[in-house]
Amino acid sequence: MSDDNVQLGQLRRIEGGFEGVLERQIAHDRDAVWRMLTEPQGLAQWLAPGSIELHTGGAVRIDFADSGTVIESTVLAIDPPRLLEYSWSSGNEPQRPLRWELNAAGNGTKLLLTVRVPAAEDAAKACAGFEGHLEMLVAALEGVPIKFPVDLFLKARRGYQQLLAT
Repeated sequence: MSDDNVQLGQLRRIEGGFEGVLERQIAHDRDAVWRMLTEPQGLAQWLAPGSIELHTGGAVRIDFADSGTVIESTVLAIDPPRLLEYSWSSGNEPQRPLRWELNAAGNGTKLLLTVRVPAAEDAAKACAGFEGHLEMLVAALEGVPIKFPVDLFLKARRGYQQLLAT
């Protein structure tokens, strides 16, 4: 926990950059969570409009129209409905792998998101952004999609900056 009462994941320095590991216990079955991570109508509710071809090497396209950012990547690893990995990069940008792992946990799902960020980039900002999107994912699964939670993002970013400073 940070001073702002935001549950943070782990963030550590690794060779060539940073690795964040964010975790959520979600009160929905793994198949429902998988559909939100992989189907266009699901993605649009919590991340951005996009599509993912569900095979290794498949195209990933996610369009964050508000910021002008378009992710054009490929699936690096997939094992439905347990594992999905792709980079949230485009073109010649450095690789920024995202690894989504889903494990059945009681009547719900344990989601583990591993975010890798190059050394020259703001890892606290990246992890805080995904904290916001995970909040949006849970809300969408509950049937009440929300806009990006800027206050949560700002608190989480401060918390991750503190983790990196120690």
